[in-house]
Amino acid sequence: MPSSQVIDPTQLDLSAEELSLLRQGQSALAHGGGGSSSSRAASRASSQGMFMLDHNSLAALEVYFERVMSHIQQQLQYLIDQSALATQSVSDQTGQMIANADAEIERFMMINQQIDELELDFDRIGHIREIVHDIRRRIEDAERELDRSYSSSTSSRRREGHREGHREGHSSRHRRH
Repeated sequence: MPSSQVIDPTQLDLSAEELSLLRQGQSALAHGGGGSSSSRAASRASSQGMFMLDHNSLAALEVYFERVMSHIQQQLQYLIDQSALATQSVSDQTGQMIANADAEIERFMMINQQIDELELDFDRIGHIREIVHDIRRRIEDAERELDRSYSSSTSSRRREGHREGHREGHSSRHRRH
């Protein structure tokens, strides 16, 4: 079973907003984790302000952020479509209804502000997802290295034991002669 580590998220070199988003993701997973031992451990770590570094927690966190990003992309596309509609509406009505055009321009500006905010959130979450993916990859590499190291030390112990038994067999034969 892979080992779990818990670290202080401030060691991940994230901004305060990114840390907040990471904690929100960890909290969302802890509350929706279905009671598994991994989600309970992540919940305990989260309640202590810490971050779980095990394969399952990182994989779940990565999937969570991908879903959040997908949702943001859908909102972004909706707002972009709405922005295009607002622009077309402004273009069509400018000559006829100045007052209505002003309202659509205001709406367009609010939509653009929301787009800017969503794009910023998307970039932040993408950055966090990349960090989570990198940490997960490094942990998997380290686990493979530990497995190789363990199997290497086990096989060298078996060879040493075989040599010792072989040497003892020779010495007892020499004593009989």
